[in-house]
Amino acid sequence: MTALGDGTRCVHGGMADPVPGTPLLASPVFATAYHLGHPSYGYGRADNPTWRALESAIGDLDGGECVVFSSGMAAISAVLELCTGKLVLPSDGYYLTRTLAQSFDAVAVPTAGPWPSFAGAGLVLLETPSNPGLDVCDITALASAAHAEGALLAVDNTTATPLGQRPLELGADIVVSSDTKALSGHSDILLGHVTCASADLAARIRQHRTVHGSIPGPFETWLAHRGLGTLDLRLARQATNAAALYSALQDHPLVSGLRWPGAPADPAYPVASRQMRRFGGVLTFTLPSIEVVDRFLAASKLVTAATSFGGLHTTADRRAQWGDPVPPGLVRLSAGCEDTDDLLTDIQAALNTT
Repeated sequence: MTALGDGTRCVHGGMADPVPGTPLLASPVFATAYHLGHPSYGYGRADNPTWRALESAIGDLDGGECVVFSSGMAAISAVLELCTGKLVLPSDGYYLTRTLAQSFDAVAVPTAGPWPSFAGAGLVLLETPSNPGLDVCDITALASAAHAEGALLAVDNTTATPLGQRPLELGADIVVSSDTKALSGHSDILLGHVTCASADLAARIRQHRTVHGSIPGPFETWLAHRGLGTLDLRLARQATNAAALYSALQDHPLVSGLRWPGAPADPAYPVASRQMRRFGGVLTFTLPSIEVVDRFLAASKLVTAATSFGGLHTTADRRAQWGDPVPPGLVRLSAGCEDTDDLLTDIQAALNTT
């Protein structure tokens, strides 16, 4: 059988073999205790069939063994616990990851580099494209450099998604993601996952989840699995909308610092186009002031102020309010699945009335 396409794998991932008279789709299993004797299911904190179904689907997309967590930060925390030496991470990555790293011997480096020697490092964590700046780095080159010094290399793949980028195929040991965002895609759950290239690393991550209790609820896991089925379709529309918005905004007099890695004119494009399979729906740009951002959001009928991204609805977040070292008017805009013409008309009208 030839390799299946992204849409087919999203729709069919994690489904059990058909048995007449049983439900077509997996259902959430709420049990805490199980009749003992099964090799996996004995107590709810250690394992759950609903987790395994989603893990099978995500693991297939990532190309490794997946472990799901209660949130993206729970997943990141488990990965950081693998660090046995110096931690190297992006200085422009997700702000709570940088906060968590303060308890480690950490070195922070801009995603665009230059990256230092990894001598003495136990773990190198990349975030590419970075959040919110959308810079990228060369995963293959940095994985090679990390491995030469005996360090593990992990990639926060939240912005790209498993369809946009497969870090394990590029040499990474670990992929971590906040599935609260595009993977589940409906802005209604918290979830995260870690996918490992080796079974040994996955076993350590799974043991961390069991011991620390950072487990996802079965209903949330089932919702994520249901949402994953449309990831291919959602990502395609979001990328189309992002490309159209980039073209419309690049010459707007109020807009500066416009970034989208999928644009050939973007400084991230040369590396992004080599290692990313497709581009997503997140752009960033800067408006002249906080007041202009507020007026833009008030005037828009389709853009909602929200500090998340990757959902069906277009959202905008002024990132400086959370402590990111960015200009006060920098906006991270997550293009949703609205009709492209409607979204362009709304955003242009909102900017033109500020």
